[in-house]
Amino acid sequence: MQADYVIVGAGSAGCAMAYRLSEAGRSVIVIEFGGTDAGPFIQMPGALSFPMNMPLYDWGLRSEPEPNLGGRRLATPRGKVIGGSSSINGMVFVRGHARDFDHWADSGADGWAYADVLPYYRRMETWHGGEAGDFRGSSGPLHISRGPRRNPLFHAFVEAGRQAGYEVTADYNGRKQEGFGPMEATIWRGRRWSAANAYLRPALKRKNCTLVRALARRVVIEEGRATGVEVERGGGIEVISARSEVILAASAINSPKLLMLSGIGSAAHLAEHAIAVVADRPGVGANLQDHLEIYMQFASLLPITLFKYWNFWGKGWVGAQWLLTKGGLGASNQFESCAFIRSAKGVEYPDIQYHFLPIAVRYDGRAAAEGHGFQAHVGPMRSKSRGAVTLRSADPKADPAIRFNYMSHPDDWSDFRNCIRLTREVFGQEAFKPYVKHEIQPGASIQSDGEIDAFIREHAESAYHPCGTARMGRRDDTMAVVDPECRVIGVDGLRLADSSVFPRITNGNLNGPSIMVGEKAADHILGRGMLAPSNLEPWVSPRWRETQR
Repeated sequence: MQADYVIVGAGSAGCAMAYRLSEAGRSVIVIEFGGTDAGPFIQMPGALSFPMNMPLYDWGLRSEPEPNLGGRRLATPRGKVIGGSSSINGMVFVRGHARDFDHWADSGADGWAYADVLPYYRRMETWHGGEAGDFRGSSGPLHISRGPRRNPLFHAFVEAGRQAGYEVTADYNGRKQEGFGPMEATIWRGRRWSAANAYLRPALKRKNCTLVRALARRVVIEEGRATGVEVERGGGIEVISARSEVILAASAINSPKLLMLSGIGSAAHLAEHAIAVVADRPGVGANLQDHLEIYMQFASLLPITLFKYWNFWGKGWVGAQWLLTKGGLGASNQFESCAFIRSAKGVEYPDIQYHFLPIAVRYDGRAAAEGHGFQAHVGPMRSKSRGAVTLRSADPKADPAIRFNYMSHPDDWSDFRNCIRLTREVFGQEAFKPYVKHEIQPGASIQSDGEIDAFIREHAESAYHPCGTARMGRRDDTMAVVDPECRVIGVDGLRLADSSVFPRITNGNLNGPSIMVGEKAADHILGRGMLAPSNLEPWVSPRWRETQR
């Protein structure tokens, strides 16, 4: 088998590239190990806690024991399914803050400033939140919608933020991210609008795009040039050849693993596994970042939360309603209000994110023992801790070793304490007086720095936003892995485009920025001129130097 382009990974960025490259008339083969995304566990938004906990759809990866979190091994879900992690995620859509991308450009990702990426965000989306205007798109493959926000708790959360003195924003993905307001999701007509539904299915209707179910073992490199991908399928090993380029889009965990298996990485680490060095790039697998969060949970005075459906009959009713009508509670991910705030004066743009949920429940689906309740997921956006992905062995079937090194920087502890104390203030506002019975966790007795730190150590969870393990930068940067055109430095004919290339993690959930990277990378691959930069200015608080809110 051969094609102009061979893409490894049918996830967020891979699907976008398959769509754009095939649209331009190029032949494309997409290699994906995971299976079908059909069925209600994936397609029903309200069932989001199921697929990320099912071996059928998830690689089942876990971190190494985290020394600063009591030696816990944290779940690291990655989609092993058509659509990749966009088929098992929480469907929350966040672009990231404008300043995130300006920082990318300042750190060596030339051409990836906010002015450069905004046109791609507009191209990729059809926004259903109102009139599109200058900041939003109206004709892209990716549908972005908002939940109905019928539960009064969604409005209480936003009003409490306003009462606490914070900004309110009508569109955090538009001009003004900072503030409390409605949350957006990749949901359309009651279905999960994954990268598979948005991009891959339309691409596969073209004769020049093919999906191959196989396990990618390594990139085949001949005389310094990538010529194909060695795969295993049907019990045999074969090579799928690329006439033009091989493109890795296998996630921030599996893309660096594939590079290392192919001889691209730290020479010393490759030698440990007897892998011949093709390109000595010590940045491969380094710079691993993630968002860590805790669930601030409160017992409800009124029986108005989703807990009333947290039983066999309730879930059956929600599921049946969705199957019959694609409506009801099953048509929402239930993340319908949110906030982005700054933690202190002198912080230019938001560094704390909130997801609000009208039930007290874990991501794995286990509800709080106290019954009716609600919660806010909260955590710092720009942790200074850095980890790494390394090989456990040279066996392509072996999981890599994932060390996030969470909470290894002292600032992370003070930032997290700040999150908890600011959150308590929000839930103490008048808007929540009719609803808050008491704090479930951490619990009102947890007050001192030491007590809060102990809670964080025991209860902090990943938000499942790994990135940065093949950082984009200038070609003379020894720790950069790809250049600003997503070309792997040191090997011809090989590109990488997914969340691995992020120089620094963006504000919020990473599905949106990952798709954007695929969209923009496609134009680099095609050798086109880039979309014209935008001259729109984002909102930044004029008082950020003087005040926290």
